[in-house]
Amino acid sequence: MFLTTRRLFTAILFLALFVMAAREIADPDFWWHLRTGQFIVATRAIPHADIFSFTNAGRPWVTHEWLSEVGMYALYALGSFPALILAFAAIIALTFAFVYARCVAKPYVAAFALLLAAIATAPTWGARPQMISLLLTSIFLFVLDKRRDWIWLLPPLMILWVNLHSGYALGLVIVAVYLFGEIVTQITSRITHHASPPPAPLRSLAIIFALCFLAVLLNPNGATMYIYPFETLTSPTMQAYIQEWFSPDFHQIEFQPFAWLLIGTLAAIAFAGKRVSLTQTILLAGFAFAALRSARNIPIFAIIAAPILAEQLWFLVETRLASTVSTNVPTNKRMTRGMMIVNWIILLFIFAAGATRVATVVANQRAVERAKYPAAAVDFLQAQKLGGALYNAYGWGGYLIWRLYPETRVFIDGRADVYGDAFIEDVYLKAYRGGADWRAPLEQYGVRVVLVEPGAPLATQLAREAEWKKVYEDAQAVIFSR
Repeated sequence: MFLTTRRLFTAILFLALFVMAAREIADPDFWWHLRTGQFIVATRAIPHADIFSFTNAGRPWVTHEWLSEVGMYALYALGSFPALILAFAAIIALTFAFVYARCVAKPYVAAFALLLAAIATAPTWGARPQMISLLLTSIFLFVLDKRRDWIWLLPPLMILWVNLHSGYALGLVIVAVYLFGEIVTQITSRITHHASPPPAPLRSLAIIFALCFLAVLLNPNGATMYIYPFETLTSPTMQAYIQEWFSPDFHQIEFQPFAWLLIGTLAAIAFAGKRVSLTQTILLAGFAFAALRSARNIPIFAIIAAPILAEQLWFLVETRLASTVSTNVPTNKRMTRGMMIVNWIILLFIFAAGATRVATVVANQRAVERAKYPAAAVDFLQAQKLGGALYNAYGWGGYLIWRLYPETRVFIDGRADVYGDAFIEDVYLKAYRGGADWRAPLEQYGVRVVLVEPGAPLATQLAREAEWKKVYEDAQAVIFSR
């Protein structure tokens, strides 16, 4: 293979993205996803009611990510945490490969836009079903932008998507926006040119939208999936207490690349002056608003904005800067054998450095687990066999499900949709905040063991009670028993 400088640059770009995306597993929900996948594989049944908690046992549970969870557990069974880390790094890199395919001005201007988008989304990366949803969003955009001859793949992909993650709704929204743009194009063409454009694009998009909409029904939860995404989006408790649903705080450095991407894209459009299509405008404006409202939506905005930014920058270079930039740079310079050898050496060196970095991440997984979760405290619980109902911190519920289920069930975990706003606010938080009536939830559910952070208000209250005895404490967790 002729490894030209352009090809070397592209290879380094995606190798860098893969290495960036390979990171230790730290998402609190990862653990109950993994346990759910194990349960489905072991029982060959998809749960439709809560099986992990004793407080809401039997309550309806829409297991909308069941296929992702099975896949995650299959990877874990085959290669433990390294397989998961590598697989999700590949999913993220592939997502941006489809974004790159939608960009003009490859490789350099496109790479700039792509890297800015990647850095903006990086805080959300990890071994989580949302990454699969991001990949499918990127594929939908690629097909609709660049490969309309592949459009009939979208309904089968929708069947897959609705069983992988509730983000399938993004696919419907995107197809609907392209359909609306085509309708407006047809109408304006008739008005301005007094002629009708070929109806085939409009007809095919309408059929695809209808098929994708019907495809949503092909999942174990049936028509419930039509409303499930909106129930999540309108939950006041999730919006108030789950960090990734907050608006981005631009005082934090992790959100500043998103600000640069947003401002840069708008500035490029303003200075370049190249027309942005109605479809692009709706997608850009709609998901910019969504990202400003919730940091969870930043990745969707990023993969929409990157090709627009690249196109506008390249148009600016070609038109506004053409007089000051030399256009006589040779583009097909013949590669000598020596140059190709040097390129291969550079690539192999960078590959080795990347592999070393990924190996370090994999080796550090256990340390990260013990740093972020109460691993030592759980070891103590298992060794001492403390019985009775367990009250636990919200963010640790998923980890406890992975470590303790089925012998011990949790008080609460990250499945906020299962517990509901009333339970989280009036039961879990009433105890956790240690207010005037903090004892009531513990008595209501017969709690005998409490596992929370040492600085939690509930821990302060329990330390004052003769009935409760502190049986374990480290810098991360404290256990009380009665």
